[in-house]
Amino acid sequence: MPKAKKGGNTVRIVYDLARPIADGLGLTIWDITFEKEGALRYLRVLIEREDRAVDMDDCENMTRPLSKALDEADPIEEQYILEVGSPGLGRELRRQEHFEQFMDCPVRVRYIREHDGVKEFIAIIRGYEDGVLTAETEQGIVTIDTSETAFIRLYDDEDTDDEE
Repeated sequence: MPKAKKGGNTVRIVYDLARPIADGLGLTIWDITFEKEGALRYLRVLIEREDRAVDMDDCENMTRPLSKALDEADPIEEQYILEVGSPGLGRELRRQEHFEQFMDCPVRVRYIREHDGVKEFIAIIRGYEDGVLTAETEQGIVTIDTSETAFIRLYDDEDTDDEE
């Protein structure tokens, strides 16, 4: 798994444990995050399938052996909650392969801080390299340093996300 945005080395270790399990189940790992929310830590493993949508059985079939592998390897010192799920339609794009897979698709970009009076906008992915997204907006082509974004998510015209 390439460079992790959230969770660092823990994410890489978990990926190495999770990938063979996912492969054996006909799943792919979309993303892994290890984040603190309030007093709790969450280890989230997002999975997908090529042949159909991920369902509860897929999540359960991934959770059991992954939980066992995590218990045996014990790579995380603090307590955490393991969640296995689907990235969903409004999935967050974080890695090179995410951007490549959804080239020419619309995304919702939200900056951490305003840039030129803009905090959030919709754009079409035109390129991605080394953490820099090239996108097309109504105003023209823009380059976006992804380290300055709160998120970049797939967008559809029924997307009404006003949270976060």
